Amino acid sequence: MTPILQLDNISKQFPGVKALDNVRFEMNTGEVHALLGENGAGKSTLIKIISGVYKPDSGVMRFDGQPVVFNNPREAQSKGIATIYQELSLYPELTVAENIFMGHAPKRSIGPLKVIDWKTINERAVELLASLHIYDMDVRRKVGSLNVGNRQRVEIAKALSINARVLIMDEPTAALTESDVEQLFQIVRLLKERNVGIIYISHRLQEVFELADRVTVLRDGQYVDTRPVSETSEENLISMMVGRTIDNLFPKLPAAPGKPVLEVRNLNHAPLTKNVSFKVHAGEIVGIAGLVGSGRSELAQVIFGMTPAQSGEILIEGQRADIRSPGQAVKMGIAYVPEDRGTQGLIKQMNIRENASMAVLRSLSRASFIKFGEERKLAKESIEQLSIRAYSPEQIVNKLSGGNQQKVVISKWLASKPRLLIMDEPTRGIDVGAKSEIHRLMSELAVKHGLAVLMISSELPEVLGMSDRVLVMREGQIVAEFDRAEATQEKVATAMMSSGQKAAVTA
Repeated sequence: MTPILQLDNISKQFPGVKALDNVRFEMNTGEVHALLGENGAGKSTLIKIISGVYKPDSGVMRFDGQPVVFNNPREAQSKGIATIYQELSLYPELTVAENIFMGHAPKRSIGPLKVIDWKTINERAVELLASLHIYDMDVRRKVGSLNVGNRQRVEIAKALSINARVLIMDEPTAALTESDVEQLFQIVRLLKERNVGIIYISHRLQEVFELADRVTVLRDGQYVDTRPVSETSEENLISMMVGRTIDNLFPKLPAAPGKPVLEVRNLNHAPLTKNVSFKVHAGEIVGIAGLVGSGRSELAQVIFGMTPAQSGEILIEGQRADIRSPGQAVKMGIAYVPEDRGTQGLIKQMNIRENASMAVLRSLSRASFIKFGEERKLAKESIEQLSIRAYSPEQIVNKLSGGNQQKVVISKWLASKPRLLIMDEPTRGIDVGAKSEIHRLMSELAVKHGLAVLMISSELPEVLGMSDRVLVMREGQIVAEFDRAEATQEKVATAMMSSGQKAAVTA
């Protein structure tokens, strides 16, 4: 069978960087083909060549067996190639139907004039959503009022509106809830049955084994291998991606907890922080597990002063702290690495130096003038301490890989010399090699530097692998606590999902 899409010896170079070096890739009709690699491996460059954003410097791309060169994304779309990027490209103030048919809206004639046929747009939008088994979405509703899962479904319907034959999905589950992920999987399987070829990019290897037929791995801009998913394993894929085996994804050092750094007593902020009490000691990592909506992130935001507590107490090293703002939290020695580093943790258009100094800028200034020498010194120390892969402190953060961006966020807060480090989804959206580095850093900060670390994660293996104690939240309350020795996936998952009475709490 002739592949619907075939790339041979594709190369692409940017100033100072060879992003792709003789890469090959192919996919068949009705196939889910996973594209894997660490951040910076060349995946984004490859899909931008396929979708017409970039033109390759050399190599040949074929569609339906015929050589093609796309000068822009519209030419790729005309062949039936559609891309859904991790950051969705929808217009929030336009309706669902208007977004679906943006750029190719049906028109009707009024005399010599061609005007948009709004009735047809809405009718066809309803039909497209129904073809995806989506029946409860109002196509006249503004996209900005939809949750992330529904916005992504609008993107998929938009792709189908151009009769997509190849659909590229870049980290489609990164910001989805568990129920939204399952609905997405159902749509992917439905599209596969309809002979749409899907290029699926994800850092979550379990998704690859659940959905994909074949997998291609890139490393450092070069092609490594293509294999049927049924003939490989998670260990093999990790080895191909990083060029080495990761024997210990969770390099947890043995902890010797000291005095309590953080203590919360009967903390409340309606609706998702209800009478919460716990402690975090110096030198230990306390993990918080729970389903989306259980109140994990909301609790962190209360402690950090983003949404101040309505009642209850926060104690820092035994002293009561009335934290009403993040600025007060920082003064008390609390640092917060947020769930969404792109919008809450970094200013991505600025460089590493400017981001790394942001939390301590006042101490690096004199009479409103920044002491740039000290700022550069701080950034260089951060790059060295956290092994940030960058050519200089002046590199724009948006040009770094996800894992290195996360390290910049951490470096910003370490500069404030915190006593408590709150990490919300510390490895979301980063590759497996960078995950191991972040885990190592987290463990060293706790054990070697004596920080108290409060870690929130949706990934149970991460919670179990890195925590000295595990707290489980449900409906805004802590319903169970396990020490490291007794915490198992079954126990924690049961506490996360059980209803009714609180689970037994063990110290």
